[in-house]
Amino acid sequence: MKNFFTLLILFASLLSLESCSMGDPVTKIVQGQLKDEVLKRAENNLNEKPITVTDHQCERSAGGIHDFYSEGDYWWPDSLNPEGPYVRRDGQTNPDNFVAHRHAMIRFSTLVGNLTSAYLLTKDRKYIDAALVHIRAWFIDEETRMSPNLLYAQAIKGITTGRGIGIIDTIHLIEVVQSLLKMEELELLSEEDEEGTKRWITEYLTWLTTHDYGIAEMNAQNNHGTCWVMQAAIFAKYTGNEEVLDLCTDRYKTILLPDQMGTDGSFPRELSRTKPYGYSLFNLDAMATVCRILSTEEDNLWTYTTPDGKNMQKAFDFLLPFVIDKSAWEYKPDVMYWDEWPVAQPFLFFGAIGLKNETYLEVWKTLDHFPENEEVIRNLPIRNPIIWL
Repeated sequence: MKNFFTLLILFASLLSLESCSMGDPVTKIVQGQLKDEVLKRAENNLNEKPITVTDHQCERSAGGIHDFYSEGDYWWPDSLNPEGPYVRRDGQTNPDNFVAHRHAMIRFSTLVGNLTSAYLLTKDRKYIDAALVHIRAWFIDEETRMSPNLLYAQAIKGITTGRGIGIIDTIHLIEVVQSLLKMEELELLSEEDEEGTKRWITEYLTWLTTHDYGIAEMNAQNNHGTCWVMQAAIFAKYTGNEEVLDLCTDRYKTILLPDQMGTDGSFPRELSRTKPYGYSLFNLDAMATVCRILSTEEDNLWTYTTPDGKNMQKAFDFLLPFVIDKSAWEYKPDVMYWDEWPVAQPFLFFGAIGLKNETYLEVWKTLDHFPENEEVIRNLPIRNPIIWL
């Protein structure tokens, strides 16, 4: 079986597209695959009203009405002390935790991504106008905006009112900001909207890079550290913060790739978790997104290789066989949501472009592009490929 997958990967490398014109066929394939469903969803989104953090409050939050609040997923009441501090069950999500703000942010990301994608497909301004209603509600309107920090994310009853680890909750702002980048590029933003959104993103990026929570998350040694770089990179790109962009590129080369990847292309810290398959997919998705955001003609992170031979190609070679055939997975199955993965993982789509390999796109085409499972969506911040083309 291993020999078969080795041959498959070698064959895939032979199918690599011939030149940097990979973008053109990818655009045609992706738009052809997604157009009808994206337009249908965007049409349904046109009259949706904004829902922000101010629409839901939790009595357990130590913050105010504008503060994002969430609770640690794997923390549960102690059966031996029901009124005492929660206890941890790694990989097992507590269904009674407060998740309304997270759901609202995911909805925000979904709506803006759908509507921006629809504009790119049709050039109909109505989609951008509808997206901006939600963007203003979250970032600009004083009555409904979210505070630009995560002081109260992933709190744990009886233990802490918030944690740096909660910063992973705002991965769902990435496609909002990518949509803003597209709008700016196409001169679709008013001066007021551009100034207001950049002010919010600048304040949040400052908090991410200076507050103890942000610094702790930056230094996390697993997917949390990857997701910090992924977020900081897109926020810095939109606000023109070259210092943070350089920091993120340096961390990818000197921290993420050498410290997180094994010599076989796996992510050992993710494999040691109770959901090794899902976490491996998630971390490769995040690293691929980092490469997509930060790579330039002068500094291509897709091909960057550490002195001991670690690079993105190795990560693809390790994980791709288990995406094509999950039954070949050689490690323990995930304790929850094993059956729900894989879906149309963004690392396949980004890798087709960055590594110029058509096979990755062929695999991507066969998978579910519009998953409905909440846990899958929570761990899939890149759901709108059209805005990344």
